[in-house]
Amino acid sequence: MASLVIGSCMLKCGEKEDFFKSNCNWAGAPRVFFKSKSKNNGVSTSRFSFSNSSLFVDNGSGSTKLISSAQTGEVMAIASQPVMEVAVKKKPPTMERRVVVTGMGVTTPIGHDPHEFYENLLQGVSGISEIEAFDCSQYPTRIAGEIKSFSTDGWIVPKLSKRMDKFMLYMLTAGKKALSDGGISEDMMNELDKRRCGVLIGSAMGGMKVFHDAIEALRISYRKMNPFCVPFATTNMGSAMLAMDLGWMGPNYSISTACATSNFCILNAANHIIRGEADLMLCGGSDAAIIPIGLGGFVACRALSQQNTDPARASRPWDSNRDGFVMGEGAGVLLLEELEHAKQRGATIYAEFLGGSFTCDAYHMTEPHPKGTGVILCVEKALAQSGVSKEDVNYINAHATSTPAGDLKEYQALVHCFGQNPELRVNSTKSMIGHLLGAAGAVEAVATIQAIRTGWVHPNINLETPDEGVDTNLLVGPKKERLDIKISRIILVHLTDTRNIWKDP
Repeated sequence: MASLVIGSCMLKCGEKEDFFKSNCNWAGAPRVFFKSKSKNNGVSTSRFSFSNSSLFVDNGSGSTKLISSAQTGEVMAIASQPVMEVAVKKKPPTMERRVVVTGMGVTTPIGHDPHEFYENLLQGVSGISEIEAFDCSQYPTRIAGEIKSFSTDGWIVPKLSKRMDKFMLYMLTAGKKALSDGGISEDMMNELDKRRCGVLIGSAMGGMKVFHDAIEALRISYRKMNPFCVPFATTNMGSAMLAMDLGWMGPNYSISTACATSNFCILNAANHIIRGEADLMLCGGSDAAIIPIGLGGFVACRALSQQNTDPARASRPWDSNRDGFVMGEGAGVLLLEELEHAKQRGATIYAEFLGGSFTCDAYHMTEPHPKGTGVILCVEKALAQSGVSKEDVNYINAHATSTPAGDLKEYQALVHCFGQNPELRVNSTKSMIGHLLGAAGAVEAVATIQAIRTGWVHPNINLETPDEGVDTNLLVGPKKERLDIKISRIILVHLTDTRNIWKDP
């Protein structure tokens, strides 16, 4: 059957957010499906949000206007009124270029390579603990999915590693590990047409620590500031530094769309290959926001769990005692490759990209739509675009951040889309690593691909008293479970909706 990963930062920020509900009705993201190279034909999906530099604007009279940017060629359709009903036509088969996953790299609180990371997930190991990076004794939240041990040795030049923000260090390390996992040796690197190799790795928060340190230095004098503080604070600099290090001259930029960041990057990277603009793309996301201003910001909007006495049990998706999400940090990177290019060099193929879709909740900045219309529309469009039936999906790695509003609405939308399928199993990786923000989609994509490859799905930890209306028969229990996955979906749900689909080549 299949699997799904869903992501979102559904924050409940209080009555002050009513202004946004009435004046800023927008939201949405892409979806991604993966399908394994096993005889069971696994597939998975991911979800992202939309960033653009060119716009088609509906002026209300039925006509549209194209607004372009000189920097990029991306476009986005903007309607004056939400479209509630959209007829979705199944995409006819075409002979377009096929995209596969040939390498993976991660930096997470419970492992720094895909095997170690997934083995810890299967064992139910929690990476959430008390924050050690700074004194947070005065904060109501003092826990996070913090990376305690991390080394750039062998991956990044020491001089650079001392200057870069951690989000860049995580990104570059995971990116190079994805190359190594994909079998791109130094000799093979020299044989690549680097004009057709690109990097598209994003970040939701960017270089917050570098920027924060620069502000503190400025209190003394501008002469004390890190001369690289401005470029190293931007979200695209990690992608740029990796491309410069590798000499890759193809598409290079980043997308920053909160929790949907890395999923957007994956979808756009795949599209570059499909359109013939690249043969190889490193893509994903990275974030390192566990610093005073990052923690304080989420505390201020009342989004975080305050269950400090037992950190490992604080992230509890679908449990009635959940009280907010837990911050995490890290990076996830996929190596995407054109199928024939991968075959020619004898690469190991983990999954194949099939298609994707973009939709928008058009409702609220942080709250999920009461009826889940944006999620439902995006799932249905992604299934149609990929030619995948909902009956084929039997595993969903949900976004499920452990927020009171988000988890239940997400669950209800999934039941609407897939019904009460007795073979369907649902879990949440965030129960063990917390919410990695812009890296969430890519890290959970790696978890989903590993589930397809191994035939094991990881447990839901801390699910002790399920929400009323949540059928525990659909949820993976407290121990890992054996599951033959045919179709797998990864969905990241936030302000925007995106789905991508992958299959067995």
